[in-house]
Amino acid sequence: MCGFGGYFGSVPDGRALLEKMTVAIAHRGPDEHGAFTAPQAGLGHVRLSIVGLGDGQQPMSDATGELTIAFNGEIFNYVELRDELRTRGRRFRTSSDTEVILHLYDEMGEDCVSRLNGDFAFALWDNRRRRMLLARDRMGVRPLFYAMRAGTLYFASEVKALLQVPGIPAEIDPIALDQIFTLWAPIAPRTPFKDIFELEPASLMVADDRGAATRTYWNLAFPERDARSRDIDEGEAAEELRALLTDATRIRMRADVPVGAYLSGGLDSSIVSALAVGMAPQGLRTFSVTFDSAEHDESAFQHEMAAALGTDHRAVACHAGDIAKVFPDVIRFAERPVLRTAPAPLYQLSGLVRDSGLKVVLTGEGADEVFAGYDIFKEARVRRFCGRQPGSQIRPHLFRKLYPYLPGLKQQSSEYLAAFFGAGNDPLDDPLFSHRPRLKGTAATKMFFSGDLRAKLAGYDAADELIGRLPEAFGRWHPLHQAQYLESRFLLPGYILSSQGDRMAMAHGVEGRFPFLDHRLVEFAAELPPEMKLKGLVEKHILREATKDLLPPSIGKRTKQPYRAPDSHSFSGRGELDYVRTAMGEEAIAAGGLFNPSAVTKLYEKCRARPASGFRDNAAFVGILSTQLWLQTFTGTSIRAAEAA
Repeated sequence: MCGFGGYFGSVPDGRALLEKMTVAIAHRGPDEHGAFTAPQAGLGHVRLSIVGLGDGQQPMSDATGELTIAFNGEIFNYVELRDELRTRGRRFRTSSDTEVILHLYDEMGEDCVSRLNGDFAFALWDNRRRRMLLARDRMGVRPLFYAMRAGTLYFASEVKALLQVPGIPAEIDPIALDQIFTLWAPIAPRTPFKDIFELEPASLMVADDRGAATRTYWNLAFPERDARSRDIDEGEAAEELRALLTDATRIRMRADVPVGAYLSGGLDSSIVSALAVGMAPQGLRTFSVTFDSAEHDESAFQHEMAAALGTDHRAVACHAGDIAKVFPDVIRFAERPVLRTAPAPLYQLSGLVRDSGLKVVLTGEGADEVFAGYDIFKEARVRRFCGRQPGSQIRPHLFRKLYPYLPGLKQQSSEYLAAFFGAGNDPLDDPLFSHRPRLKGTAATKMFFSGDLRAKLAGYDAADELIGRLPEAFGRWHPLHQAQYLESRFLLPGYILSSQGDRMAMAHGVEGRFPFLDHRLVEFAAELPPEMKLKGLVEKHILREATKDLLPPSIGKRTKQPYRAPDSHSFSGRGELDYVRTAMGEEAIAAGGLFNPSAVTKLYEKCRARPASGFRDNAAFVGILSTQLWLQTFTGTSIRAAEAA
C-alpha cells in the first residue's frame, strides 16, 4: 500500500518534480521512497511496506529494464499468479506482488488486469512501446488522478501531488460542487478540482505519442429481470457464498506484517472478524469507535463480539468536540467537500491503529452494497408497495419499521409518513426511483448557493447526468438490482471508499482491506435472486444464512444500524473553535463566492442555538463548512481573505 506520482511527456527537471510530488503524499508511504526517470517518462513512489519488506522497493523494473511500475495497493492472488508464471519459466527476483504485475504484463499486455484480484492503482512505463499504462481496480478502492498540461500527462494517487506541477492550479469545479450537493460525490471522472480528473474504477488509460485513450475492462452487471434465472437452491447458494467469503478473507490476510480488523459491532465487520480470527495464529487485534451519544454508539455490541471472538480489542472514544478538532485535517486528506462528518471518527480510528503498531486492517465495507443491506433498499420496496395503492392509509405505516433508530417517526400519521418518504410521488419507472428521496433531500441544501453559482449552473441537473451514465441494460434489471448498481457504481467509490475509506486510513499510513469487495464475491452476489438478498424487509438474508454459526444471535439477527456521527452539533456549544466561526462568518462566505452570506448566517445561528434535527440543515452546515475549508486549504481564498478584512 503506497502512493505514487508521475508523468508522460516533456518535463524540464523530472526528478525534482517527482520529489515534490512524492513529498506531498508522503503520508501514504512513510517507510521508503524512490524515483525513476527516462526520456518522456517519470515515476515517483512512496512506500508503505507490507508485502516483500526487504525487496519490494519501487519504482520497480523488470530484468530487462524495459518495464517499470509504480504501484499502490495489493494483489491478493499474487501467490497463485507467481506459481503459475513460474511454471511457464518466469524467474522472480523479489517476493513482492509488484513484480508479478510486471511479468503478467510482459505476457498479456494491458489485459493482465483481468487476472488481478486486488485493490490497486498503478502506472507502468513500457519503454519498448513508448507508452504509459494507468490502471485502477474494479470497485474503485484505490485512487488515481490525472491532468493534462501542455501536452504532458501527469498522474498521482492524490490531487496534492498534481498541485505541485507548475501550471496546475487548484480551482473549484462548480458542476462537481453541484454534484456533491446532490449525489454526495462528483460523478467520475470529474473531481472538485477544475480540469483535474479521476480514472474511473475498472478502467485503463493508455498514453503514447498519439494521445491518451481510456477504456473499461470490467462491468458490474445483473441478470435481466424477465429472463428465466437458473435454479438456485438457497442452501447451496449460502454454502458457496461462505466459501467465497472465507477465501476472500484468507487471501486478504496475506502480509509480512500483522493484520487487524475494524469491529463496529454490526453484522458485516463481525463476520469478517470471525473469519479472520481463525486465520491469525498470533491472535487478532480489533478496533472500533465509540460515541458519547446513545444514538450513535454501538460499544455494547463491540464488546460482546470482541469477547465472543477473544480478540485484543481497542477503541477510540469520539467525544463532543473531537470531530471539530480534526475536521480541517479530514478535508485536507479527503480533498473534497463532504456532507456528513462520518469520515472524522474513521480518521481518528486509523490513527489508533497506527499508534497500536499496525499497518493493515480488514473491514466489512461493501456488504451493504453487495447484499442489499442499506435502508434505502427497503425504503424503495415500501415506496413501490405504497405507489401501487397511493390512497392506502395502512401501507405508509411500514416506514416506521424501517427506522427504529428515528423515534420521531413513531407518532407520525400515515399522511405525514407518505409525504415524508415521497410514497406515490415518483413514477415507478423512474431510473432513480430508489434514490429520489435522498437526492431531493440532499439537493435542498443548494438553497444556500450564491446567485453567482446558481447562474453558472443554470440548466444543469446532476440527477439527469447520472441517468445519462447508466448502462443500456439498466432498465431491464430488477428494481433492487438497479438500486444496488447506483450504490455500488457511484456512491461506493465516490464517497464510501474514498472520503471514509482510503483517504482517512492512508492519512495515517494504514491500509484497509475489503473481503466483501472481492470481485468473485461481487459477481456471485449479482447473480442471486433479489429475494435472497432482501427477503421481505430483512436485509442481507443470504449473508445471514451463510454465516449464522459464526456470530452470537444478538449480532447475527441485528437490524442494520447505519454508521453515523454527530453532524452540525459537533461544531457548536461550549468550546466552539475559532475556525468554525471564521469559516461560517459573512466575510468568509462572501469571499468564497459560493454561498449566500445572509442565508448561511441564519443557518449557522440556528444550528448554534440548538442541535439541527433535520437532514437538510445538518447536510447544509457540514457541506458549507467543508467547502469553506476546501477553499482555504487548496486555493488559499475565503477564510484567509476574511481574516485579512
